[in-house]
Amino acid sequence: MAMGELVRAVAVPARQRRRIGGGKLAIGLALTGGAVIASALVSGRYSPSPGNSRIRRDYRRLDKPPFNPPDWVFGIWGPLFAALSVSGLRVWNAPRGTDRTRALAHWFGIQALNAIWMVIGFGWRRRGAMAVEAAATVANAAAYLDAARRVDRTAAWLAAPYLPWVAFAALLSEELWRRNRGRPGVSP
Repeated sequence: MAMGELVRAVAVPARQRRRIGGGKLAIGLALTGGAVIASALVSGRYSPSPGNSRIRRDYRRLDKPPFNPPDWVFGIWGPLFAALSVSGLRVWNAPRGTDRTRALAHWFGIQALNAIWMVIGFGWRRRGAMAVEAAATVANAAAYLDAARRVDRTAAWLAAPYLPWVAFAALLSEELWRRNRGRPGVSP
């Protein structure tokens, strides 16, 4: 199987494969891939990873809940971003209509909310606002799964692991805010 055929088989719903030309597929790849890459880059810029010394130092000072996972667990973001990319591309390649438009709006919302979450919580150190934004992210993720299911079940299944992960991350965000509220030098 040639690379183009493989991409088409993964990224285009079966009922659309004969109708989707290379141009639409390329535009979809550019839009969905670009959105995920932009979201990942912004998120990475403001994450408490070893490459961000100030943010990492601030993160280490936080009082964390006992269920806070070890750092290596956050590597799940890579596979989640990959699955979200394919999910968004499948929705992009589905027939046009209100369900597709709604699903794409929520999908692009996921990308924006992921990036904003990290900026608010770790860049600006607004833990309360991060917790509120995290709740909005969970609601949007649930709405995306419902909308994607109406367009392409495989797209919904690909994005399904994202919802429990962001729900857990939202709980962590709320706990970071609650445990560190008013602590000098940690959370404004």
